[in-house]
Amino acid sequence: MRSGEESTDDLDALARLRIDVFRAYPYLYDGSIEYERQYLAGYVRAPSSVIVAVWDGGAMVGASTAVAMTEAEPEFREPLIARDLDPSEIFYFGESVLLPGYRGLGVGHRFFDEREAAAARHGSRQTCFAAVVRDPGDPRRPADYRSLEPFWAKRGYARLPGATTTFRWKEVGADQETEQRMEFWMRTIEGEVDAR
Repeated sequence: MRSGEESTDDLDALARLRIDVFRAYPYLYDGSIEYERQYLAGYVRAPSSVIVAVWDGGAMVGASTAVAMTEAEPEFREPLIARDLDPSEIFYFGESVLLPGYRGLGVGHRFFDEREAAAARHGSRQTCFAAVVRDPGDPRRPADYRSLEPFWAKRGYARLPGATTTFRWKEVGADQETEQRMEFWMRTIEGEVDAR
């Protein structure tokens, strides 16, 4: 990301990218630029925030975010506190969004590498993220959909049993927001990740 006036344009580009990518299954998110600006402003204000962006020419084609769990939204902190986990030791990974034409080129690994290094620099012992939960038989699931769960497991992440949260958003084709269940995936990075 860049600074000054350019960074505002960058945030709008990230907002549009989030809307485009999350519109697809499994999120089916029917987002608005206004909400996205408000959501992303939280990352800009957080001293620990990390935004990794991928550009092709002048177009943002991918981005990934992270922030210290102590600065993350309560919906992400509270389920971990309820499991006796210390938010001050955890770095929360927000979204990783990448346009379809750029997938399969190693960018997803780079997103994790950069965020894990930021977490290590911050002194975090663990990293985690939350992913939407969909029924395996969901009729909206495209025939060619490939779950990211094997990729996450290869990166050393595992489901945190029983740790879930809910978030509200409007799904594509819906009239109003509904509650969406999300589950946590976690990895211990202490002693494993180079802070670079």
